[in-house]
Amino acid sequence: MSEAPWILLRGLMRDRRHWGDFPARFQAQFPGARLLMPDLPGNGLRHQEASPARVEAMAEHFREELRRQGIAPPYRLFAMSLGAMVAVAWSSAHPEEIESCVLVNTSLRPISPFHHRLRPVAYPLLLRLALGSPHPRAAEQAVLDLTSRHIERTGAVLDDWSTWRRSHPVSRANGLRQLGAAIRFRAPATKPGVPLLLLNGAGDRLVDPRCSQALAALWQVPLRVHPSAGHDLPLDDADWVVQQISDWERQRAAKPAV
Repeated sequence: MSEAPWILLRGLMRDRRHWGDFPARFQAQFPGARLLMPDLPGNGLRHQEASPARVEAMAEHFREELRRQGIAPPYRLFAMSLGAMVAVAWSSAHPEEIESCVLVNTSLRPISPFHHRLRPVAYPLLLRLALGSPHPRAAEQAVLDLTSRHIERTGAVLDDWSTWRRSHPVSRANGLRQLGAAIRFRAPATKPGVPLLLLNGAGDRLVDPRCSQALAALWQVPLRVHPSAGHDLPLDDADWVVQQISDWERQRAAKPAV
């Protein structure tokens, strides 16, 4: 693999801790890889900061953060959901900075209709999270039920997520900014000029899997589908995700230079 670092970007109202054991599994497959997991302002340790109101501004924030840390491009992006929209904006505006990009369970306007981009079953929960103050454990149980298909609902994951919600809550204003940014973001007029891989869970109850199918067909990029995993694909089956990336990297490396 190239020495370009992997930048891992999470989704709506989530932070680096929500990657769980995925980074360790990724590192086991790619021992030489450098993984960076920046939090969006408004989430995690930065929960008291204001979230950018536009996806493009989120991408610029991460670019500036890496520059401040002295980490120069090129980068490889692994991103899911809202984070994948940020990756699309970034790789479209600055393709020279991106060596490759893996997008997980994302959706883009106007390629997919709104009721596919955000399934109606999710509307009540997202509104409660963005506008209300639900009990932390009840809120995280609802998120887990909506985004995961494979894990125990009463195990350590739920305990951890509940603790993090108590200690670093995402404010109502930041939740609305992030949700609004995701809803408003539009796909670029043309496919970003970087190698792209799409990963999708067929059991996604938050974003309709047809969104990934439509994007793959329009942009003519590979799509790998997990037969049963949910929206949080790295949580449901981290080993499968890492294997898809490994296979894709090997196939790309085997292609003769044009």
